[in-house]
Amino acid sequence: MFIDKVEIHVKAGDGGNGAVAFRREKYEPSGGPAGGDGGNGGSVLLKVDEGIRTLMDYRYTTHYKAERGQDGRNKKQFGKKGEDLVLTVPPGTVVRDKKTNKIIADLTKKEDIFTIAKGGKGGKGNAKFTTSTRQAPRFAESGSKGQERWIVLELKLLADVGLIGFPNVGKSTLLSIITDAKPKIANYHFTTITPNLGVVKIGEGKSYVIADIPGLIEGAHKGVGLGHEFLRHTERTRLLVHIVDVSGQEGRDPIEDFNKINEELEKYSSRLYDRPQIVVGNKMDLPNSEEGFKRLKENVEKEGYEVYSISAATKQGIKELKYNIWNKLNEIPEPEPLYEEVVGESIYDIDNVDNKVTIRKEKGKYIVEGYPMEKLVASTNFDDLDSLRHFQKVIRKRGIIDELRELGVQEEDIVNICGFEFEFFD
Repeated sequence: MFIDKVEIHVKAGDGGNGAVAFRREKYEPSGGPAGGDGGNGGSVLLKVDEGIRTLMDYRYTTHYKAERGQDGRNKKQFGKKGEDLVLTVPPGTVVRDKKTNKIIADLTKKEDIFTIAKGGKGGKGNAKFTTSTRQAPRFAESGSKGQERWIVLELKLLADVGLIGFPNVGKSTLLSIITDAKPKIANYHFTTITPNLGVVKIGEGKSYVIADIPGLIEGAHKGVGLGHEFLRHTERTRLLVHIVDVSGQEGRDPIEDFNKINEELEKYSSRLYDRPQIVVGNKMDLPNSEEGFKRLKENVEKEGYEVYSISAATKQGIKELKYNIWNKLNEIPEPEPLYEEVVGESIYDIDNVDNKVTIRKEKGKYIVEGYPMEKLVASTNFDDLDSLRHFQKVIRKRGIIDELRELGVQEEDIVNICGFEFEFFD
């Protein structure tokens, strides 16, 4: 089965906690703070692997988690950094944020690598909190959380040439003749379910990749039939080769078929519709095909298309078509991206994530919430005077006391900070 779109959850490792420790060497009677910092958490990376062709590996496993950073230790020893988790994807993988649907990476080249979730930072040990007035701090900082999110991996085939056309017009047969690909071929009226790729060799160092793209039916731009599943695979091709059955044996008109396919392309994406396209009349070995090809050629050449005739069954015109496609590709520059914007990694800067603190009054209590407060509370030893003073200093510096005053807090009112209740004293 060809798996070309999956949703997965990625979670970077949390940072390790800083340690609270003191020196106790034989010749250092006064000791001193010696707690080391926690290690950073591992990140989740996406890396292109040209040996992979589908997203099948992600069909059954949806949650991926990198390693947590180790906690700091005594003697100012840092905790070990968590191992990064590297997920391999095929070339042509587009990465979207599920929540916003924004594209955050477009992985097309060999060895492309992208950090999709950054590991949390390790917390500072108590050795980092010494000051001239605080010689023996009995508190340390907890590690920050690693990023996590749901993402959508979407595969768009990397082919130079895309074969398009209605089902049963001979695309699979043509692909099997001009490449080493072995698609399933039968005289059916429904479409190929999975795209097939093959390499057309012209000469030494001269080749191009061609894809038999799943067939298209009217209404595909709305999702009818394979719909967007078909159209998604046409987006990266530089040249579209439009195969039309000119024999009329299926009871369809070749000109109508040609127009319907292009209407669907235009409705889906005007830029896709504007991609270079050549038209190929197939089944020239069958009765009435000459007349059908003549009508097709007269109509589409007026619109500026190059038109060729072949018989995939007898291989008539195949060699000429193969070389004409090569020549056409040499005239065509790389296509512009179909996306107006690839957002990129900067929107997920770890320093700008989860830093919002909310303060509200609810049922007579004042509630303070937000990840920075969770981290502060977890790092505070409320039985230690120095640690408590540090806690008070941080919440004043962040302006939380001022905001509580604006909400009308009074002496002895209850303030709930991330589940811990305190009486307010100014």
